[in-house]
Amino acid sequence: MQLLKKFSINPINNHLYELAFLHESYSNEHGLSECYERLEFLGDTVLDLVVSEFLYNMDSNLNEGQLTRMRSNYVCKKALYAYSKELGLDQYIKLGAGPELTRREIDSVISDVFESFIGALYLDQGLDIVKEFLSKTVIPHINNRDIFFYDYKSELKQLCDHDCLDIAYELIKEEGEPHNKKFTMAAIINGKNYGTGCGGSKKEAEQNAAKIALGRV
Repeated sequence: MQLLKKFSINPINNHLYELAFLHESYSNEHGLSECYERLEFLGDTVLDLVVSEFLYNMDSNLNEGQLTRMRSNYVCKKALYAYSKELGLDQYIKLGAGPELTRREIDSVISDVFESFIGALYLDQGLDIVKEFLSKTVIPHINNRDIFFYDYKSELKQLCDHDCLDIAYELIKEEGEPHNKKFTMAAIINGKNYGTGCGGSKKEAEQNAAKIALGRV
């Protein structure tokens, strides 16, 4: 794998890196018992740990809430997608030839494989090598203060708490096929709709609703 050569990583177990790019659709079609999901689970935890440690050491003035919001920005789906594309990980993904995935689903897979690759690297090389790898791929984005995700919901919640206002989110509409849903959520403040937003998940729709509501509170 060219990526391993680029970062001077000498693999001990090549199978881990092959597994890191096997989508369940490919595994199902080829009668394989494994896909990248378990490695993704592990990589998610390892990435959170390394980013959390870096942020903790970066600025002793940051409180728990600030650290949490900053970490969310650098481990969110959009950030993972960006890291994955920068490294060309999408070129190694193996998908099944069955029903074609939607653009959103493909983007999600591209995000997933960054974490599954981290999981494979951790099992094969250990935490120190993972830290070294992330210092060249993720940490520069933190040092540059790159923005991948802004938590509008948290900002709106803080504003409402300060002014003693009640904030809740209500589902207005749900449409589309099960694999390609679209949700419309409303930000309800003291019983009044302050903004509606759409998204491929309820969380995304809530963020978009909160963004609109912030301009109206």
